[in-house]
Amino acid sequence: MNDVEEAVAAAFREEWGQVVATLIRVTGDWDLAEECAQDAFARALDRWRRDGVPSRPGAWLTTTARNRALDVLRREAAGAAKLREAAVLARDEGPYDQDGSDDESEVGDDRLRLIFTCCHPALPIEARVALTLRTLAGLTTPEIARAFLVPEATMAQRLVRAKRKIRNAGIPYRVPPAHLLPERTTGVLGVVYLLFNEGYAATSGADLLRTNLCAEALRLARVLARLMPDEPEVLGLLALLLLHDARRGTRVDAAGELVTLEDQDRTAWDRAAADEGAALLETALRRGRPGPYQIQAAIAACHTTAATAEETDWADIAALYRELARFVPSAVVRLNRAVAVGMAEGPEAGLALVAELEGEGELDGYHLLPATRADLLRRGGRTAEAVQAYGRALELVENEAERRFLERRLAECRSA
Repeated sequence: MNDVEEAVAAAFREEWGQVVATLIRVTGDWDLAEECAQDAFARALDRWRRDGVPSRPGAWLTTTARNRALDVLRREAAGAAKLREAAVLARDEGPYDQDGSDDESEVGDDRLRLIFTCCHPALPIEARVALTLRTLAGLTTPEIARAFLVPEATMAQRLVRAKRKIRNAGIPYRVPPAHLLPERTTGVLGVVYLLFNEGYAATSGADLLRTNLCAEALRLARVLARLMPDEPEVLGLLALLLLHDARRGTRVDAAGELVTLEDQDRTAWDRAAADEGAALLETALRRGRPGPYQIQAAIAACHTTAATAEETDWADIAALYRELARFVPSAVVRLNRAVAVGMAEGPEAGLALVAELEGEGELDGYHLLPATRADLLRRGGRTAEAVQAYGRALELVENEAERRFLERRLAECRSA
């Protein structure tokens, strides 16, 4: 049973987006697509336990979900037109390609159509990103709410309104023509970036990494770079993801425990990915139109080009965060700058910036705020205060790998 449950869980991580995207194309009904996808995964638990795990789980799940959708549409007279369309697809004996190929034909795949549909300019930017994370990545409403730092009820309403808007406005399910691509760029890049972030540092669960989400984000970023090769921010995003992904294999140890950037084995970083990212960043910067993804890629490059943690140019990173705040005036960016300032000028300088953020209250409930304060206090030798700050961070953290890391830091401060 454990093997089957693990297989279903793995299939969910790897196949959810494709299954839902295909069903949305077939039925045109977002809620029905999610409902039938969920039903297919539930059925897999029983069927796979009885018959064994299929050689192509994604194809099995897509076919099962599609058949369930056909059953629902047959019971609804209003679904007659969609039923005819679905029946045509049902005769196709070769469900979607699973070979992971990265050729030009991928520009038209269901997942990319889904992103561009979600990122229609008629939708608010927050709704575009949230809806795609829900349908493509299979993130739960609470997970998306935490990523946006908003209440769960607020996010649920945002998702409902976005789906209603797509239905009522008749927003087409397709990749737009070339002349309309620029107006979708911001939302699409935001989706891909948050998709990667959820894979790189999961908001909840036992594992820090969800490698399938990282891989999917990179795949989509490459497709977008082919679609819009002259857009510097598209290149900047791909560069940023590659520079981060170069370190992915060293972020946890063999036991799955979090390893901080300064303690990672830099000789084990993926130099090919880092070099590709650096080259893309240079190409983007030559366009002369800087933007937030290019700046973040430059920050990541500061880390990947430092031979040792001690050689990191924290002053340059702090300056880049100041520039990033001009484009993205968010409290999270300011918190990251506080870390860089603390490393460049000393813990007290960083703590002063953290205190400003605490006074504003925008990051209340965000575990990295007290965690950052705790780390700066620890570095400054103020261990008693650090103990309290680590305790607060532990009250808020959702990811188990991060929790264990904070517990280790807390124990170190107590013993000191």
